[in-house]
Amino acid sequence: MQTPESMPLYLRTARLVLDGWSDGDADWYAELVGQRSAAAARRGEPPTPRTAGRPDHDAATASVRSLAATIGTPLPLYPVRLADSGASLGYCGLVVGRSTPEEPELAYEFLEAAHGHGHATEAATAVVAAARSVGYTRLWATIRAWNAPSFGVAERLGFLRDPSATAAHPEPDDGRGAQTWNRLDL
Repeated sequence: MQTPESMPLYLRTARLVLDGWSDGDADWYAELVGQRSAAAARRGEPPTPRTAGRPDHDAATASVRSLAATIGTPLPLYPVRLADSGASLGYCGLVVGRSTPEEPELAYEFLEAAHGHGHATEAATAVVAAARSVGYTRLWATIRAWNAPSFGVAERLGFLRDPSATAAHPEPDDGRGAQTWNRLDL
């Protein structure tokens, strides 16, 4: 399968808008990275470049500008906002991650205040539908063993745990927990 030309620039659900990034997203993005880093520390994980603490404004702005360049490509990572207020909740989209451009990974991460409200499932459902409409035939989600909420989202979307793929992609124990590959055939 060839990688599709591009995903839509904009997705909308009943409650959410998935659209483009702007420099104004740097503050909430920095908060999200800070929350990710604090959660990793609480789990006793060693720091990684993704969990080294809250980035300063310049670093967060640079990250947001990199994310902005993904919109309109086959592998967008959309900011997710409430449709009625525009409040930023997190991000959701497709990445190569541990997979391939032809069978990318679904990725999502939300501010702690947005957890438990179905936003990840709703946003991911829109991304999966868009991926199907542009011609992707399979998506992956790699999820760490401790992340029960992400397993729940993946299961609601129809992802199946794939022991063969997990065995085929062993990762050294780096203190962050075992990685499980989950497959969704579209």
